[in-house]
Amino acid sequence: LKLVESGGDSVQAGGSLRLSCAASGDTYSNYDMGWFRQAPGKERVGVAIIPTGGIISYADSVKGRFTISRDNAKNTLYLQLNSLKPEDSAMYYCAARHFLIATWDNWGQGTQVTVSS
Repeated sequence: LKLVESGGDSVQAGGSLRLSCAASGDTYSNYDMGWFRQAPGKERVGVAIIPTGGIISYADSVKGRFTISRDNAKNTLYLQLNSLKPEDSAMYYCAARHFLIATWDNWGQGTQVTVSS
């Protein structure tokens, strides 16, 4: 599955962004999808996961501010980022995991989010 992110930008604290991830190359609805982020000098961490079926999950640091969604008809994953904080600044990656496989082995190239105070 090929993944291409877009929507990253530089915003002021308190602002909003909407990230998108376009998928192609396989049956999108067979994949759990997730957003991860990596800040300079830090490990990549999960932000939000939306499985093919089941419960959406969020990192505690973004609960109530970020919303993940998917449109299986458009093969697209979204992440709505509200009330952004400087600590949300990072490279955001879209990832896919086939529902029969436990590994996140499909990754996009990333889109940069920078939040200034």
